[in-house]
Amino acid sequence: MRVMFFFSLLLTSASALNITRDTPLTKTFSQVFDVILSQDKVLLVWVEVRAKVVAPLMRVVVWVCLAMSVMMLVEALFMGLVSLVVKVLKMRPEKRYRWEALRGDDDDAEMGHCEFPMVLIQIPMYNEKEVYKLSIGAACGLSWPSDRMIIQVLDDSTDLIVKELVELECKIWASKGMNINYEVRDNRKGYKGGALREGMEHPYVQQCDFVAIFDADFQPEADFLMRTIPFLKYNSEIALVQARWEFGSC
Repeated sequence: MRVMFFFSLLLTSASALNITRDTPLTKTFSQVFDVILSQDKVLLVWVEVRAKVVAPLMRVVVWVCLAMSVMMLVEALFMGLVSLVVKVLKMRPEKRYRWEALRGDDDDAEMGHCEFPMVLIQIPMYNEKEVYKLSIGAACGLSWPSDRMIIQVLDDSTDLIVKELVELECKIWASKGMNINYEVRDNRKGYKGGALREGMEHPYVQQCDFVAIFDADFQPEADFLMRTIPFLKYNSEIALVQARWEFGSC
Protein backbone atom coordinates (compact mmCIF):
# COMPACT_ATOMS: atom_id res chain seq x y z
CA MET A 1 0.00 0.00 0.00
CA ARG A 2 2.90 2.33 0.70
CA VAL A 3 4.24 1.62 -2.80
CA MET A 4 0.88 2.46 -4.31
CA PHE A 5 0.74 5.69 -2.32
CA PHE A 6 4.24 6.51 -3.53
CA PHE A 7 3.27 6.07 -7.18
CA SER A 8 0.09 8.09 -6.64
CA LEU A 9 2.18 10.84 -5.18
CA LEU A 10 4.47 10.72 -8.20
CA LEU A 11 1.54 10.99 -10.57
CA THR A 12 0.15 13.95 -8.60
CA SER A 13 3.55 15.64 -8.68
CA ALA A 14 3.72 15.05 -12.42
CA SER A 15 0.41 16.82 -12.84
CA ALA A 16 1.62 19.70 -10.70
CA LEU A 17 4.65 20.00 -12.93
CA ASN A 18 2.42 20.16 -16.04
CA ILE A 19 3.61 16.72 -17.24
CA THR A 20 0.88 15.47 -19.54
CA ARG A 21 -0.33 11.88 -19.81
CA ASP A 22 1.20 11.63 -23.24
CA THR A 23 4.75 12.07 -21.99
CA PRO A 24 6.87 8.88 -21.75
CA LEU A 25 7.45 9.33 -18.01
CA THR A 26 3.74 9.56 -17.23
CA LYS A 27 2.98 6.49 -19.35
CA THR A 28 5.67 4.52 -17.55
CA PHE A 29 4.29 5.48 -14.12
CA SER A 30 0.78 4.53 -15.27
CA GLN A 31 1.89 1.10 -16.48
CA VAL A 32 3.76 0.38 -13.25
CA PHE A 33 0.77 1.54 -11.23
CA ASP A 34 -1.52 -0.83 -13.18
CA VAL A 35 0.85 -3.72 -12.43
CA ILE A 36 0.84 -2.86 -8.74
CA LEU A 37 -2.96 -2.76 -8.73
CA SER A 38 -3.19 -6.19 -10.42
CA GLN A 39 -0.72 -7.64 -7.91
CA ASP A 40 -2.70 -6.11 -5.08
CA LYS A 41 -5.85 -7.81 -6.39
CA VAL A 42 -4.06 -11.15 -6.52
CA LEU A 43 -2.90 -10.63 -2.95
CA LEU A 44 -6.46 -9.86 -1.84
CA VAL A 45 -7.70 -13.05 -3.55
CA TRP A 46 -4.97 -15.11 -1.88
CA VAL A 47 -5.85 -13.67 1.53
CA GLU A 48 -9.48 -14.59 0.93
CA VAL A 49 -8.60 -18.14 -0.18
CA ARG A 50 -6.22 -18.60 2.73
CA ALA A 51 -8.87 -17.52 5.21
CA LYS A 52 -11.73 -19.60 3.79
CA VAL A 53 -9.92 -22.68 2.41
CA VAL A 54 -6.31 -23.10 3.58
CA ALA A 55 -6.84 -22.22 7.23
CA PRO A 56 -9.78 -24.65 7.73
CA LEU A 57 -7.84 -27.43 6.03
CA MET A 58 -4.83 -26.78 8.24
CA ARG A 59 -7.07 -26.92 11.32
CA VAL A 60 -8.39 -30.30 10.19
CA VAL A 61 -4.84 -31.59 9.62
CA VAL A 62 -3.76 -30.38 13.06
CA TRP A 63 -6.72 -32.08 14.74
CA VAL A 64 -6.05 -35.31 12.84
CA CYS A 65 -2.40 -35.24 13.93
CA LEU A 66 -3.45 -34.61 17.52
CA ALA A 67 -5.90 -37.51 17.36
CA MET A 68 -3.22 -39.83 15.98
CA SER A 69 -0.81 -38.72 18.70
CA VAL A 70 -3.42 -39.50 21.34
CA MET A 71 -4.04 -42.91 19.75
CA MET A 72 -0.32 -43.71 19.79
CA LEU A 73 -0.07 -42.60 23.42
CA VAL A 74 -3.05 -44.75 24.41
CA GLU A 75 -1.59 -47.72 22.54
CA ALA A 76 1.79 -47.29 24.25
CA LEU A 77 0.15 -47.04 27.68
CA PHE A 78 -2.04 -50.08 26.96
CA MET A 79 0.90 -52.19 25.77
CA GLY A 80 2.92 -51.11 28.78
CA LEU A 81 0.07 -52.10 31.08
CA VAL A 82 -0.32 -55.47 29.37
CA SER A 83 3.42 -56.13 29.60
CA LEU A 84 3.36 -55.22 33.29
CA VAL A 85 0.43 -57.55 34.01
CA VAL A 86 2.10 -60.38 32.07
CA LYS A 87 5.32 -59.98 34.03
CA VAL A 88 3.66 -59.60 37.44
CA LEU A 89 1.32 -62.56 36.96
CA LYS A 90 3.97 -64.55 35.06
CA MET A 91 1.53 -65.27 32.24
CA ARG A 92 3.90 -67.16 29.97
CA PRO A 93 2.60 -69.00 26.86
CA GLU A 94 3.90 -72.26 28.29
CA LYS A 95 1.37 -71.97 31.12
CA ARG A 96 -1.59 -71.27 28.85
CA TYR A 97 -0.81 -73.83 26.17
CA ARG A 98 0.73 -77.26 26.20
CA TRP A 99 4.44 -77.13 25.61
CA GLU A 100 6.93 -79.97 25.86
CA ALA A 101 10.53 -79.98 24.80
CA LEU A 102 11.23 -82.16 21.78
CA ARG A 103 13.80 -84.87 22.38
CA GLY A 104 15.01 -87.48 19.98
CA ASP A 105 15.81 -91.08 20.77
CA ASP A 106 19.58 -91.31 20.86
CA ASP A 107 19.43 -95.10 21.15
CA ASP A 108 17.59 -95.55 17.85
CA ALA A 109 19.39 -93.88 14.98
CA GLU A 110 16.51 -94.43 12.55
CA MET A 111 13.72 -93.32 14.87
CA GLY A 112 15.72 -90.72 16.75
CA HIS A 113 14.44 -87.71 14.82
CA CYS A 114 10.89 -88.86 14.10
CA GLU A 115 9.56 -86.79 16.98
CA PHE A 116 10.74 -83.67 15.20
CA PRO A 117 8.24 -82.43 12.60
CA MET A 118 9.47 -81.63 9.11
CA VAL A 119 9.90 -77.86 8.84
CA LEU A 120 10.19 -75.73 5.72
CA ILE A 121 12.17 -72.51 6.20
CA GLN A 122 11.50 -69.85 3.59
CA ILE A 123 13.87 -66.91 3.08
CA PRO A 124 12.68 -64.44 0.41
CA MET A 125 15.42 -62.22 -0.99
CA TYR A 126 15.78 -59.26 -3.31
CA ASN A 127 19.28 -57.89 -3.95
CA GLU A 128 20.27 -58.58 -0.34
CA LYS A 129 24.02 -58.25 -0.87
CA GLU A 130 24.79 -57.03 2.65
CA VAL A 131 22.85 -59.60 4.68
CA TYR A 132 22.32 -62.73 2.61
CA LYS A 133 25.17 -64.61 4.32
CA LEU A 134 23.86 -63.72 7.79
CA SER A 135 20.31 -64.88 7.13
CA ILE A 136 21.27 -68.09 5.35
CA GLY A 137 23.88 -68.86 8.00
CA ALA A 138 21.38 -68.23 10.81
CA ALA A 139 18.82 -70.55 9.21
CA CYS A 140 21.39 -73.28 8.66
CA GLY A 141 22.59 -72.87 12.24
CA LEU A 142 19.23 -73.64 13.84
CA SER A 143 19.26 -76.35 16.50
CA TRP A 144 17.09 -78.75 14.54
CA PRO A 145 17.93 -82.06 12.89
CA SER A 146 19.18 -81.30 9.41
CA ASP A 147 17.19 -84.22 7.97
CA ARG A 148 13.97 -82.72 9.39
CA MET A 149 14.43 -79.28 7.89
CA ILE A 150 14.30 -77.91 4.34
CA ILE A 151 15.66 -74.43 3.71
CA GLN A 152 14.24 -72.60 0.73
CA VAL A 153 16.03 -69.47 -0.49
CA LEU A 154 13.64 -67.58 -2.78
CA ASP A 155 15.80 -65.17 -4.75
CA ASP A 156 14.08 -62.44 -6.79
CA SER A 157 17.29 -60.44 -7.18
CA THR A 158 17.70 -58.43 -10.37
CA ASP A 159 21.42 -57.91 -9.78
CA LEU A 160 23.16 -60.83 -11.50
CA ILE A 161 26.20 -60.54 -9.26
CA VAL A 162 24.04 -60.79 -6.14
CA LYS A 163 22.20 -63.79 -7.60
CA GLU A 164 25.50 -65.57 -8.18
CA LEU A 165 26.68 -64.82 -4.65
CA VAL A 166 23.45 -66.08 -3.07
CA GLU A 167 23.47 -69.24 -5.19
CA LEU A 168 27.11 -69.88 -4.29
CA GLU A 169 26.31 -69.48 -0.57
CA CYS A 170 23.52 -72.04 -0.90
CA LYS A 171 25.88 -74.47 -2.63
CA ILE A 172 28.43 -74.04 0.16
CA TRP A 173 25.86 -74.96 2.82
CA ALA A 174 24.55 -77.81 0.67
CA SER A 175 28.07 -79.23 0.53
CA LYS A 176 28.04 -79.24 4.36
CA GLY A 177 25.01 -81.51 4.37
CA MET A 178 22.21 -78.94 4.67
CA ASN A 179 19.01 -79.55 2.75
CA ILE A 180 18.90 -76.14 1.10
CA ASN A 181 17.21 -75.21 -2.17
CA TYR A 182 17.97 -72.13 -4.23
CA GLU A 183 14.82 -71.08 -6.12
CA VAL A 184 14.41 -68.32 -8.70
CA ARG A 185 11.57 -67.26 -11.00
CA ASP A 186 11.30 -65.24 -14.21
CA ASN A 187 9.08 -62.49 -12.75
CA ARG A 188 8.50 -60.54 -9.52
CA LYS A 189 4.73 -60.89 -9.43
CA GLY A 190 3.54 -60.28 -5.88
CA TYR A 191 7.08 -59.36 -4.83
CA LYS A 192 8.24 -61.30 -1.76
CA GLY A 193 4.71 -62.45 -0.96
CA GLY A 194 4.42 -63.87 -4.46
CA ALA A 195 7.77 -65.59 -4.09
CA LEU A 196 6.60 -67.21 -0.84
CA ARG A 197 3.41 -68.42 -2.50
CA GLU A 198 5.21 -69.87 -5.51
CA GLY A 199 7.76 -71.45 -3.20
CA MET A 200 4.96 -73.50 -1.65
CA GLU A 201 4.21 -75.03 -5.06
CA HIS A 202 7.40 -77.08 -5.25
CA PRO A 203 6.83 -80.86 -4.83
CA TYR A 204 9.26 -81.30 -1.92
CA VAL A 205 7.19 -78.89 0.20
CA GLN A 206 4.46 -81.52 0.55
CA GLN A 207 6.57 -83.49 3.01
CA CYS A 208 6.79 -80.54 5.44
CA ASP A 209 4.50 -80.19 8.46
CA PHE A 210 5.21 -76.57 9.33
CA VAL A 211 6.61 -73.46 7.67
CA ALA A 212 8.92 -70.85 9.19
CA ILE A 213 9.38 -67.57 7.33
CA PHE A 214 12.43 -65.37 7.87
CA ASP A 215 13.00 -62.15 5.98
CA ALA A 216 16.39 -61.66 4.36
CA ASP A 217 17.80 -59.66 7.28
CA PHE A 218 16.41 -61.85 10.10
CA GLN A 219 18.82 -63.58 12.44
CA PRO A 220 16.82 -66.10 14.51
CA GLU A 221 18.35 -67.59 17.63
CA ALA A 222 19.57 -71.16 17.29
CA ASP A 223 16.74 -72.49 19.49
CA PHE A 224 13.96 -70.69 17.58
CA LEU A 225 12.35 -73.87 16.26
CA MET A 226 12.89 -75.72 19.52
CA ARG A 227 10.90 -73.05 21.34
CA THR A 228 8.13 -72.44 18.81
CA ILE A 229 7.33 -75.75 17.09
CA PRO A 230 6.05 -77.49 20.30
CA PHE A 231 3.21 -74.95 20.49
CA LEU A 232 2.10 -75.97 16.99
CA LYS A 233 2.66 -79.68 17.51
CA TYR A 234 0.79 -80.08 20.80
CA ASN A 235 -1.98 -77.48 20.31
CA SER A 236 -4.19 -78.14 17.30
CA GLU A 237 -6.05 -74.83 17.78
CA ILE A 238 -2.86 -72.83 17.17
CA ALA A 239 -2.06 -72.04 13.54
CA LEU A 240 0.56 -69.32 13.95
CA VAL A 241 3.36 -68.62 16.40
CA GLN A 242 5.06 -65.24 16.36
CA ALA A 243 8.20 -64.56 18.35
CA ARG A 244 10.61 -61.77 19.02
CA TRP A 245 13.37 -61.52 16.47
CA GLU A 246 16.52 -59.62 15.71
CA PHE A 247 17.72 -58.43 12.36
CA GLY A 248 20.94 -57.15 10.93
CA SER A 249 21.30 -54.32 8.44
CA CYS A 250 24.25 -52.63 6.78
